[in-house]
Amino acid sequence: MTAGSYRLEPERPELGAPVLVHGLTGFMDAGGAARLAVEHLLETCRPTRVATFDIDALFDFRARRPRTVFNTDHYESVQMPELAVDALVDDQGEQFLVLHGSEPDTAWAAMAEGIMRLVEALNVRLVVGLHAIPWPAPHTRPVNVTLHANDPTLVVGQTPWVGSLEVPGSLAALLELRLGQRDRPAMGFAAHIPHYLVQAEFPRGALVLLQQLCAATGLAVPLDELRDAADESDADISIQIATNPENLEAVATLEQQYDALMAGRSAVPEDAGRIPPDSDIAAQVEAFLAELEQGESS
Repeated sequence: MTAGSYRLEPERPELGAPVLVHGLTGFMDAGGAARLAVEHLLETCRPTRVATFDIDALFDFRARRPRTVFNTDHYESVQMPELAVDALVDDQGEQFLVLHGSEPDTAWAAMAEGIMRLVEALNVRLVVGLHAIPWPAPHTRPVNVTLHANDPTLVVGQTPWVGSLEVPGSLAALLELRLGQRDRPAMGFAAHIPHYLVQAEFPRGALVLLQQLCAATGLAVPLDELRDAADESDADISIQIATNPENLEAVATLEQQYDALMAGRSAVPEDAGRIPPDSDIAAQVEAFLAELEQGESS
């Protein structure tokens, strides 16, 4: 099989014109928000396998060694990487697709082409990406989201958070660009995760991503379990931070910055067009992204 090739399941369900959601591991995912969101979808929306991509030759096994369990005197299991598409069913009975698994290490152009062929074969009407980025914001305030799309009509009315900045590349970004070149609509949501929680699991970020997905697509995804997990996680984070006065002071400072930024955004009239992105916020975000990229390459 060649790079970007896939196998369609012969018994796959009839899909109509579904939405395709993607969130691949290996790409920037602060707080594990996108991973948690995809896992929640797969656990609650009755997945059925539709297609499997061949990524064995495109995965650097020595850099990302598969999790292997050794039990007493034998190897018990190995978790090999995969890249697959499942059909899921929401609470209203509508089917949608989820592309999940490991981002390939090589041949992104071929993989993007393969995914686009699958989008055409399955008559996908909209492609939606989920990811999460570190942000100078406190966990005590609402999680905001940066919306991006290859079709300007999909971001009408959105006020940008930052201007132009350089970010690490990804298969997800390449796919959105390539789909746009073929007039296939694609959009994505990047949850703003408090930068001090980048290495922790942050269910609140996953909840916000799925809420945005539902609002943009009309899907009705069950969210009660994820909402409970987010509330419990937020409470645990507050307890941990309360044990250290320096942490409390840092969070209080972030709260002041956040409140001032949000007050400035709300003060702009709706017909005033886009406000100039905050250069300080952009600089902080770019610094966080650079640190993460350096950590991944070391």
